[in-house]
Amino acid sequence: MTVRAKPGPAVLKTNGHGESRIEPCVGLEFDSAEAAQEYYTSYATRAGFKIRIGQLYRSRVNGSIISRRYVCSREGFQTPLRTGCPAFIRVQKDDSGKWVLANIKTEHNHDLDISDGISPPVIQRTVLPTPKPKLLLASRTGVKSLQDDDMFGVVDLKRLKQEDLESESELRGEPCKGLDFTSAHDAFKFYYMYAANMGFKVRIGQLFRSKNDGSITSRRFVCSKEGHQHPSRVGCGAFMRIQRQGTYRWVVDRFSKEHNHELDSPEEKNQKNGKSFKEELSSGLENLDLLETNGGLSLVKRERVSEIGSLWYDVLLEYFQTRQSEDTGFFYAIEVDNGRCMSVFWADGRSRFSCTQFGDAIVFDTSYRRSNYTVPLASFVGVNQHRQPVLLGCALISDESEESFTWVFQAWVQAMSGKQPVSIIADQDKSIQNSIAQVFPGAHHRFSPWQILAKEHENLGPLRSMEEFKFEYETCISQSQTPSEFDSAWGVLITNYNLKENTWLKEMYKMRKSWVPLYIRGTFFAGIPVDGTMKSYFGAFLTPQVPLAEFIMRYEKAIEHNREEERKEDYDSFKIQTVLHTKDPLEEQCRRLYTITIFKVFQKELLESYNYVGLKINIEGAISRYLVQRCGNGDERNTVAFNATNLIISCSCRMFEFEGILCRHALKVFQIMNTSEIPSRYILHRWTKNAKYGILHDVDSGGDSQDRKALMVWSLREEALSYIDAGAASLERYKLAFEILQEGRRNLCWQS
Repeated sequence: MTVRAKPGPAVLKTNGHGESRIEPCVGLEFDSAEAAQEYYTSYATRAGFKIRIGQLYRSRVNGSIISRRYVCSREGFQTPLRTGCPAFIRVQKDDSGKWVLANIKTEHNHDLDISDGISPPVIQRTVLPTPKPKLLLASRTGVKSLQDDDMFGVVDLKRLKQEDLESESELRGEPCKGLDFTSAHDAFKFYYMYAANMGFKVRIGQLFRSKNDGSITSRRFVCSKEGHQHPSRVGCGAFMRIQRQGTYRWVVDRFSKEHNHELDSPEEKNQKNGKSFKEELSSGLENLDLLETNGGLSLVKRERVSEIGSLWYDVLLEYFQTRQSEDTGFFYAIEVDNGRCMSVFWADGRSRFSCTQFGDAIVFDTSYRRSNYTVPLASFVGVNQHRQPVLLGCALISDESEESFTWVFQAWVQAMSGKQPVSIIADQDKSIQNSIAQVFPGAHHRFSPWQILAKEHENLGPLRSMEEFKFEYETCISQSQTPSEFDSAWGVLITNYNLKENTWLKEMYKMRKSWVPLYIRGTFFAGIPVDGTMKSYFGAFLTPQVPLAEFIMRYEKAIEHNREEERKEDYDSFKIQTVLHTKDPLEEQCRRLYTITIFKVFQKELLESYNYVGLKINIEGAISRYLVQRCGNGDERNTVAFNATNLIISCSCRMFEFEGILCRHALKVFQIMNTSEIPSRYILHRWTKNAKYGILHDVDSGGDSQDRKALMVWSLREEALSYIDAGAASLERYKLAFEILQEGRRNLCWQS
């Protein structure tokens, strides 16, 4: 192992045996990542702690590892032994191939096992016990084990019915700051019993999560009359808040017992309704979907309550009316349930026009669910001809019920003249899945990658930190080329790591067509990467805590910023000529038609095709099949089928089906066949310079007649708006514009 210390703050220590010990500091160089790992292990052994291999980061260009983290073995909270220790080092690969220490944190939040001796380097590996059957709690975000409840701050309401009511006496008392509990569940149970004795009901309020690992760090339990979202609520300020300290300790850090309404006495309450503890539990907590059935608690439909503050409706309605007077294509809708405003949807004329061309692959972005946002804003986002995000509508979600999502999706379809997307990327919650299946029955629903990643960390726990498992898991998911290959690799993974009882993996296998790349590549997703989504449309313009007074202003700034970026790309595509690298007529054809961004993708595939060879392997009538493989690399093989009669071509890599651009393998076969022009069906109009202008030039890329009619209407509308703006600039221009309009109308009437 070679360690080089650059001039700077490196500290060199020597032990009694004359061995030099370089203290960690930014700038240390290593010949390899393994050398850095060995060095940090040695340092950790001397300092009195153990290490684990942390995150790695890959290059977006070639996928190679460019950065690694090595952390204290007590980093994170996934097991009882971990304390969230922040100590780590991060090394990154520089241009010379050396690995340089780029970041370091030496402070630990636990005692170290100091030893004068030098032990052999040890990297702590978590020993995995044989999985045992676990009690499972269904939730909106998936299925998790109750074994981890205390760690993650989960409040299990169903467990309350199993408690022996004779233990109620243990729970009596008044909350106070500093009172501690072994779990969030126990804290809720205590506050619930306190509320029952005082004469009020409780609800589960806000929770706050760690930015590091997503675990719950704080919870609020509030009076049922907190807030104003329901006529029965009067904005009561009584609450109890608990905060996590360590792994298994929850402490009351805030408490308010002042109510702004009258309380029932326990006696009056019992005489009035005569309910048992379980009956009170099922009917007293207004935000639960629980009802007693056959001695247990079951989910039932409850009265819906909007999570949108009442003031938002007034502000948005005023904004909608103003926009509608300026934009004749502006659309908005408000869901009303039992006389109350619920979800809201809106889309301006430009978004509705964009949908005619870019509504085939959409992202239903619910970023608000990942943080403590002031308002539950969701957006429909597409991909334009420059691969930029394009807004296709916005909504405020009143509550995360199937009714809310269904209404929002139906409102979008209505605004978009009945447009049905080919594919949609959205969260995997059951309510969203059911709503998509109902409103977009033909669309391929792909799960949001951020949610899958979060669930992997939650349900696979320590396994994710094991390099062997991580490699096998990611290889199974990302590298499988056929269903049988995936099934085989999945079966080996489940068997080798004894995961047959892992409920989450069972569910994910059933839903594999919604997240495994193998099953996604055959559907058009406008090239949105399988392992990620495009950047947020609103970015930094709309932060989680944006106040109501600034929302409209920031919302419009975000729209103007994105549309200005789109205008710049439009200008460049028409004015700038991209350099050609070959004399292939296909390259010239695509440079003439595609936008710069899309042409560069095509050009890369074309240049790569020259590094491949194609061998005809069989002929069936008019269809010839070719085996296309990279020169000198027999591992990468793809099969291309070509019909010489109708010029239909398909490749086993399915890049065209997923991205709408021909792959290098198909282009190699076109070269073999001396094809001088790509058939029009393989030049999608949505990727061309003229995607937003005029009528489709060929039927193949135009969709059905309903899509073409909508495109013509919105295209003419956009052109007319530009015409009106130019014609109203002065009296002379107005007269000229009016004469041209009259002449055009006469010509249209003569043709009909």
